[in-house]
Amino acid sequence: MPQVRIEILEGRSVNERGQLMQAVHDALVEAFEIPDEDRTQRIVEYDPINFEIPPGKSERYTLIEITAFPGRSRTAKAALYEAIVRRLGKLGIDAADVSVVIHEPVMENWGIRGGRPADEVDLGYRLDV
Repeated sequence: MPQVRIEILEGRSVNERGQLMQAVHDALVEAFEIPDEDRTQRIVEYDPINFEIPPGKSERYTLIEITAFPGRSRTAKAALYEAIVRRLGKLGIDAADVSVVIHEPVMENWGIRGGRPADEVDLGYRLDV
């Protein structure tokens, strides 16, 4: 049940924003083996005055923050980074313009499925990939 926030400068088309979300979701399905229907994503667009881009990055800089249940291996995380960069590259976003951060709050810090702690819920899929 990863939650995804994609942060970009405003001005990208509706179509491109949809492609961004699809690319990140497809990378999560590939690398973290989440169910295809498991998607919670949002795009946050900034006026350039409110989004300082790191030196050497273009205006297509894309910051992706993923909040996920803990348990994925370092190998799965590396595969996720690679899959995101590869998929965004197909959208014309240079690998140097992609940053990915994964946050992993402990299971007891997630209230899901009617307000139950996630460590008390059968998720229906593995986290140890």
